[in-house]
Amino acid sequence: MKSVIVTGASRGIGASVAKKFAALSPDHHYQVIATATSAKGTDKINDYLSSCPIADQNYPHMAMELDISCAESIAAFYERLAELHINPAILVNNAGITRDNLALRIKQEEWDQVIHTNLTGSFMMAKKALKTMLKARWGRIINISSVVASRGNPGQVNYVASKAGVEGFSRVLALETANRNITVNSVAPGFIVTDMTDKLNQQQKETLLEHIPLRRFGSTEDIAAAVAFLASEQAGYITGITLPVNGGMHIHA
Repeated sequence: MKSVIVTGASRGIGASVAKKFAALSPDHHYQVIATATSAKGTDKINDYLSSCPIADQNYPHMAMELDISCAESIAAFYERLAELHINPAILVNNAGITRDNLALRIKQEEWDQVIHTNLTGSFMMAKKALKTMLKARWGRIINISSVVASRGNPGQVNYVASKAGVEGFSRVLALETANRNITVNSVAPGFIVTDMTDKLNQQQKETLLEHIPLRRFGSTEDIAAAVAFLASEQAGYITGITLPVNGGMHIHA
């Protein structure tokens, strides 16, 4: 049985990733542990996990509260996993926040919150998970980055810096853990259909689509498929990369 941790899984990309692993559970023996920052979020997770297949009645999918911006919450989360005899085999660092503002107007707390959550939180989650992966001599860490980590985006200096940092530490961890059969990769989504894109008017959508060669927004399922592949045995010779899933934005001039 391979235990899969998916952070930020109450909606959006995280929910699709958790559902993807759960759907694959009968054939690949995955146990999904999906997290949210509140009881309301874990209730949402339990709602969809309750209808997902499981590989073994002794290893049910679970929803757990976790705030990756809080070191005490991360420590308590991994302590609870140990009490339940759950050893993480796959970690998907998806949870993150935005606090958008122009660089000259950004407040110190807006910078600190995003860097501490997206970058430091993701690193601490990976560091904790690696302890059991190193003992098992097998593991997969997939960090969710963003197309803006390489392209930049006005008004998101803190978010861009955090995601670029995530890609950087992923490459270092890949080098440091490869001899234990652990792979560490990032997935960089482009514009994905979410609550944010639903709020855009038609003109705004058309402007964005001009920069996407495939001329459509991606779906959260597109990201989930990429994550599931990087977690699979078929991707065992892939490590230290950032996989762009953006409809071709990375090749658009």
